[in-house]
Amino acid sequence: MNLLVRTAAAGVLGLAIMTSAHANASTESRDPHSYAQPDKVRVTALDLDLTVSFDKHVLSGSAVLDLEWLDPAARELVLDTSGLKIERVEDMSGKPKYPPLEFQLDKPDPMLGSALRIKMPRQAKRVVIAYSTSPDAAGLQWLDPSQTAGKKHPFVYSQSESIAGRSWIPLQDTPQVRFSYTAHVTTPKALRAVMSANNDAKHALDGDFRFAMPQKIPSYLLALAIGDIAVKEIGPRSAVYAEPETVAAAAKEFDDIEKMIVTTEKLYGPYRWDRYDILVLPPSFPFGGMENPRLTFATPTIIAGDKSLVSVIAHELAHSWSGNLVTNAAWKHVWLNEGFTTYVQGRIVEAVYGKQQADEEFLVAANELKKEFATAKPAEQLLVPDLTGKDADDSLSDVPYTKGSWFLQYLEGKFGHDTFDAFLRGYFDHFAFQSITTDQFVDYLKANLLDKTPGKVSMDEVNAWLHQPGIPADAPLPSSSAFAAQDELREQFVAGKIDAAKLDAKSWRTQEWQYFLDRLPPKLSPAQMKALDDAYHLTGTHNAEIAFRWYRLAIGSGYEAAYPAMREHMLRIGRRILVVPLYSELAKTPKGKALAEKIYAEAKPGYHPMTRAAVEKALQEPGRRR
Repeated sequence: MNLLVRTAAAGVLGLAIMTSAHANASTESRDPHSYAQPDKVRVTALDLDLTVSFDKHVLSGSAVLDLEWLDPAARELVLDTSGLKIERVEDMSGKPKYPPLEFQLDKPDPMLGSALRIKMPRQAKRVVIAYSTSPDAAGLQWLDPSQTAGKKHPFVYSQSESIAGRSWIPLQDTPQVRFSYTAHVTTPKALRAVMSANNDAKHALDGDFRFAMPQKIPSYLLALAIGDIAVKEIGPRSAVYAEPETVAAAAKEFDDIEKMIVTTEKLYGPYRWDRYDILVLPPSFPFGGMENPRLTFATPTIIAGDKSLVSVIAHELAHSWSGNLVTNAAWKHVWLNEGFTTYVQGRIVEAVYGKQQADEEFLVAANELKKEFATAKPAEQLLVPDLTGKDADDSLSDVPYTKGSWFLQYLEGKFGHDTFDAFLRGYFDHFAFQSITTDQFVDYLKANLLDKTPGKVSMDEVNAWLHQPGIPADAPLPSSSAFAAQDELREQFVAGKIDAAKLDAKSWRTQEWQYFLDRLPPKLSPAQMKALDDAYHLTGTHNAEIAFRWYRLAIGSGYEAAYPAMREHMLRIGRRILVVPLYSELAKTPKGKALAEKIYAEAKPGYHPMTRAAVEKALQEPGRRR
């Protein structure tokens, strides 16, 4: 209760900022991935009351929505849903109690779900919707005790990005709309509930949890997890939440978080979300991390024991400025979230862990993007793609992350560190708590950077980055002496001039192994594979990033000695980027596809629905990375 009060007080400044202008200044027209009509009515606040049933794999309860009507003639509230069972809808605007509201659920679309259409005899200021979720809700993953580290209790967690929030809450599921929220969650005793809101590390495990998020967020940042979750403080405003078996290792791995927050504040202004906590989920989590405000959701695959993969945490922290604070108004503009965040991530890593690590991480990412562009269609290489008729998740490729970050590095190189830092800080302040489009960014860029220092960058150059395929020829690339030396060794090894032991790779950092494995030919000889494995024990490595690259090479080289460990990797981990390419590679041959289908049949129950969809697509379309 005390933490609730402190959090609400801390949110006053953020609320004042948000109410100083319309919460969403976006000029974006209707979001093609939402049925909502935010030009007529907007949700401004959400109050959830949910009870979890692990037996039925269902959340049930109610959602109260506060509404702001923008069109005086509007008499319908349209919400996004997917698989929800709607029991009743009522107008809570006043007394005496109004009769229940009439509603209908449209025929479901396979991609978008069903529009919930609520008739409004009067423009209600507040409505309550009683509902329950489907056991196969796309935004929820239910884990049996056997699928957790402790093996004693079940676990459930949400993943709302891009448009899966509608599968567990009826709402305007578009990043155009931002709202505050509160929640009451009832759980079995002994389990902990956490959300993308305030979390009380000292809360009794009494089955009764209450949350508040006073800052306005878009729907994809709604998040909930319930399970056997322990807590360990790692800083003055940070804690790690994880299963008891994982929490100590996670706390040690992430104990630089306060340095990261302070570094980012010095560059881009104050952290506006009160606390920054991290929830380490079971390995089935489909992403490296998810930037849910106040509580990043993270995969345990980034716990390498040497902090070599904590750039994922730097990335999710950076979202507190780019993405959570300034948000893409539609998924075609996702580079505004991910490109800016990847750029800020690099600046954090450089300040905390050194320029060499930051440069090498970017070189690894740039190399991956070049590989992707070698076979990608021109339309798949655009920073602002046309997503008409496509799944919103199709926007989440390497393009918005790496090409978007590369574009910002290009601007930084043209204008200098200090000028570009000041520009970005002004950008985050100007658009704080708003959802914007690429056009709005370009207008701000032109007025506040290009026009103030004319002759450095033209609009044609900006448009080439945004609206043309590929990477412009003058795109900057950092150098790495370690990578340069490695290039020579790799060429000698591939040519058979030196054996694996002469690589002297036992002291290589994760980034060096990533670079080495990424740049090897897709097929080595059996003798070369065995020599590498004998010298460096790559098969069975606990570093998931190295393991993924080694197993991908093993498939291409027909090195079947690695297949049992590869199978264990694919069964244990549900992070899409670390397993989907392996299925894709296996599916290129009939024998490999048979093995992939056999592994998937065993792994499927432990995969998140998003991972399942990506694997099934990869098995149908061999060669796709995602």
